[in-house]
Amino acid sequence: MPELDLAEIRSRIDRIDTQITDLFLQRMEAAADVAEYKRATGKPVFDRSRERDNVARAAARVPDSLASYASVIESVLMEASREAQYQRLGTKSAQAHSVELALGQQPALFPQQAYVACQGVEGAYQQIACDRMFKRPQISYFSSFEGVFRAVEEGFCDFGVLPIENSTAGSVNRVYDLMMRHDFHIVRSCRLKVDHCLLVRPGTRLEDVKVVYSHEQAISQCSDYLSSIEGLRVHVCENTAIASQRVAQSDQRDVAAIASRSCADLYGLEIAAQSIQDQKNNYTRFACIAKDLAIYPGADRTSLMAVVSNEPGSLYKVLARFYALDINLIKLESRPIPDRDFEFMFYFDVECPAAAPEFQTLMNSLADVCEELRYLGSYTELV
Repeated sequence: MPELDLAEIRSRIDRIDTQITDLFLQRMEAAADVAEYKRATGKPVFDRSRERDNVARAAARVPDSLASYASVIESVLMEASREAQYQRLGTKSAQAHSVELALGQQPALFPQQAYVACQGVEGAYQQIACDRMFKRPQISYFSSFEGVFRAVEEGFCDFGVLPIENSTAGSVNRVYDLMMRHDFHIVRSCRLKVDHCLLVRPGTRLEDVKVVYSHEQAISQCSDYLSSIEGLRVHVCENTAIASQRVAQSDQRDVAAIASRSCADLYGLEIAAQSIQDQKNNYTRFACIAKDLAIYPGADRTSLMAVVSNEPGSLYKVLARFYALDINLIKLESRPIPDRDFEFMFYFDVECPAAAPEFQTLMNSLADVCEELRYLGSYTELV
């Protein structure tokens, strides 16, 4: 067997790669000619059947062990060709058009005062987050997250504030499920440090506490502390502030609430234990929603919802767009779609200025690889 020369092999690979690059440029020039033909004939850019046939032929021309790689390469070539045609023709998806229109009508400042919907009562973390985002909000409280969505959707309130994610307990699933059923746009978000306290009626000793009320997320975030108290009964409430209110109005001496420090002052309670969350670095993200799309100055985060086809590689085709455009994907969440067996809605948070050219390219190309695509908004996150 002749001795192999690694330097010669690598040199041969470099020559082949150069040929591939040259052929790629030729292919893109041909794609420009296709775009002009489609401009003249009015034919659509995206031809799903042709792309499917091309990918199948590429896989058939190589050994089975390389078929999946050949399919990926051909898919990427077709996607690059399609995007070049869109740019040459000035074609925009509905989502890209919405973003462009909103940027053209961009307000100078985020509102300082507004009518805002929150779930719960005064002292809830949503109210604290609301005060972070607005200087002078007029808050209407609702008993459920559904009520907040409806208040915004029906025009009763200008904005709504909802918890969407906690650094310890994860996503607020109920809110994500409601996102599928309501029309809204995210216009701002904030990250709030959550410091849970055990609140009791004046004179109640810590060792006397047998029953604790709080929201399920707060209970989850304080699970280590709660499990350390023997015989403790835990009850879920709609909200931490409502839990505080219930304890304040109770005639029992063995009840307590997990809530914020501000709830102690609001409801005349005492702090029996403070910072009882499992993780001291505990943050919750809140989204500010509005009915109409508005992109305020500095927006560099975007939320999307998408449904992809139930076949191999579908999600990869979406994720490849972020990689190709060097856009950072900071959250990916999947939720089952009600009444559609084993189908999922994917939620994406991406980090990219809404006015950046690559973001416009992303919004213009995602619709072709998604069965459904919904643009939830671009916004700034306060930290």
